Amino acid sequence: MTREEGAEGMTATKTATAPVMREHGNSYNIFILVLTIYSLVLMVVLLLPLDEDTRTAVNVWDNAVCVIFLIDFAMNLYGSHPKRAYFISARGWLDLLGSIPSIGVFQLGALLRLARLSRLGRIGRQLGGQNGKQLVTDVLSNRGQYATFITILLGGMVLSVSSIIVLQFESRSPDANITTGGDALWWAIVTITTVGYGDFYPVTFFGRLTGVFVMFAGVGIIGALASILASLLVAPSSSDEPATEDAPSAAPPAADPGSTGAIVAELASLRAEIAAMRAALPVDPH
Repeated sequence: MTREEGAEGMTATKTATAPVMREHGNSYNIFILVLTIYSLVLMVVLLLPLDEDTRTAVNVWDNAVCVIFLIDFAMNLYGSHPKRAYFISARGWLDLLGSIPSIGVFQLGALLRLARLSRLGRIGRQLGGQNGKQLVTDVLSNRGQYATFITILLGGMVLSVSSIIVLQFESRSPDANITTGGDALWWAIVTITTVGYGDFYPVTFFGRLTGVFVMFAGVGIIGALASILASLLVAPSSSDEPATEDAPSAAPPAADPGSTGAIVAELASLRAEIAAMRAALPVDPH
């Protein structure tokens, strides 16, 4: 074996054993990035002097974000070969620590939320390696994915923020019927879907103002979700494409040999008649 063949074999071995990491599109990375920032904001809110009902509502949404992060961690771990490439080298263990819900025996899991900064930095580096033109081109090429993630993200943020804010406003009124985190969450869901059962409703000015915002946001969010669902269920029709794109260009019609021969014969006949007429003309003696 020559030295060149040995070098090629070592290169092939290294390539075959190179770690494989699960890759996501920019739309998903931006979704996780914004969700991570939002989760850190919730962590700061939990440090504020809140009443027990508001703290319970914030914890519900914080744990919901934890579930999404756990799914993201499982997807990254499953798509990595070997597993330690993500769990150790890419610091996936920090993603796991930052995704532990603060329920039951994991009440102290809230102290591990700072581990989410690792995910924030990793996604920031991935997106920072692309220029603005690449991002714009990706948005235009995958606008359906961006619309889906943005709609889901806005829906979750409107639900969480509105339920927390309306609970703050309504808890100060003696006539309020929205008094617990569960009441506020139920009110936010039925309001954003524009159903409005009427069993729970705000009675304060700022609570009603929050309800108006949720109703207007719900019209756009539910409409966007309906459009996305319709686009997924309805397959694109091939008849909408112009037929001239795939059809080969029409070749010019071939000449008919029979018609060409008839024209030649006709011209020869005309020449013979003209020659006969010239011969029949009288000759001028002068």
